[in-house]
Amino acid sequence: MTTGTTAATDLAVLRRRTLALLATGQILGGLGIGAAFSVGALAANKLAGASWSGMAATMSTLGAALLAVPLARLADRGGRRISLAAAALVAAGGVALCVLGMVLSSVVVLFVGLAGAGASTAASLQSRFAATDLAAPQTRGRDLSLVVWSTTVGAVIGPNLAEPGEVVGRALGLPQFAGVFVFAIVAQLAAALAYALFLRPDPLVLSRQLELSLAATTQASADQSADQPVSGQPAKDQGDLGLVRLAILATALSHATMVALMAMTPVHLVHGGATLSLVGLTLSLHIAGMFGLSPVFGILSDRLGRIPTILLGQAMLVAAALVTALGAQTHGLVMIGLTLLGLGWSASTVAGSALLSDAAPPAQRVRLQGRSDMLMSLAGAAGGALSGPMLALVGYPGLAWGLLLPIAVVVAAAMLSRPSRRWSGRTT
Repeated sequence: MTTGTTAATDLAVLRRRTLALLATGQILGGLGIGAAFSVGALAANKLAGASWSGMAATMSTLGAALLAVPLARLADRGGRRISLAAAALVAAGGVALCVLGMVLSSVVVLFVGLAGAGASTAASLQSRFAATDLAAPQTRGRDLSLVVWSTTVGAVIGPNLAEPGEVVGRALGLPQFAGVFVFAIVAQLAAALAYALFLRPDPLVLSRQLELSLAATTQASADQSADQPVSGQPAKDQGDLGLVRLAILATALSHATMVALMAMTPVHLVHGGATLSLVGLTLSLHIAGMFGLSPVFGILSDRLGRIPTILLGQAMLVAAALVTALGAQTHGLVMIGLTLLGLGWSASTVAGSALLSDAAPPAQRVRLQGRSDMLMSLAGAAGGALSGPMLALVGYPGLAWGLLLPIAVVVAAAMLSRPSRRWSGRTT
């Protein structure tokens, strides 16, 4: 009893330590990267013209999508420590290429660098799953959401580094817009060092060791009981691939919905006579909705259930679409709509990610997580790419009405699923 209690206490301490380190890595990874992506659009505009400026965000998103699966495979083979540290190093190299592209006045090198910098986004997505490696089932949503919440720090500080970056750039003799990338390089290298030195024991490696220990104990108990069927692992270890598909669908389509409406809102507001300050405030409230209340949705997904929380998120996305469609000409209503959009994304993403970690078979869990991250990034890229033509064809209200379609797909899939209580309802 004493040994079991001590082991449980040690594991709880390790969980908290792992969460703190993952949150630190999220903060470091976000510093400078957000501003760098924004400044990348300005640099692309300077080097190749306005028609190419949108490619900056596209390349970073595609980079995150292309790197998600290889990084997941790396984690599957060597653990989270190696994968997250490698992602941060790739991101640092990508940012350095961005600086080189500006020095050489080469938009091609700049775009390649932005794709590499997308590794920071891939690492951020993988970190939320790393938070579930050692989490107890009844706190998995909460632990995941705490790492998501830490993204807020980098999102808030990052945009404010643009002007100091210009000062640093001038001091180093770098071209215009290149200075902010220096902050991003330093932060990514610091994140890589933090992961490599302090993410020990590796949460994924340790979780697998614990699963093997549990399987051995179950096998021994089964062998000792003639009435109990022999099984190498508990039944839940077979997973539920139907729920895995639902989780991936919910996170991907919720992300596409969020990106499509968010990307076109600044354009709509400016065309409607809004000031840049109002646009900035609207986006700040949207980002606060995305990350600020994520722990609340994590706790709800643990207590209320994964699928009910996904449906709550979809309800908020519906509200966002309705408010922005019906109040498109009122800046205050658009602001409310974008806040609801962030909240709906947060609930759906947190609960969907927790559901995936619950339902995936242990042997395939990391690979499925990587596939989910890839599809989420690709869906976001598609949503952003299609939102421009949609805005031109049907206007901002029409774009908002159109987003009810992907929301309806998620709701229908959730309502038609027949999950076990373990994964859809309360975990306690």
